[in-house]
Amino acid sequence: MPNIKSAIKRVKVSKKKNLRNRMVKSGVKTAVKKYEADATPEKLSSAFAALDKAAAKGVIHKNTANRKKARLNKKLAQ
Repeated sequence: MPNIKSAIKRVKVSKKKNLRNRMVKSGVKTAVKKYEADATPEKLSSAFAALDKAAAKGVIHKNTANRKKARLNKKLAQ
């Protein structure tokens, strides 16, 4: 455990951010899995929304979100 006050705060903040990032990533994975189980346009839009929110929050990179969306779209087209 750090002794310096600013370091103590950084530990607290990083724990909070880590928890939020894990929750957002988990939500993305869940939305994508639901879509892959049943490929419907409604589930595609919810997966897109989850990916866009994660990219907007900086949890995943913008290009990663776009790549995943393109792959999901390809699956719907098949």
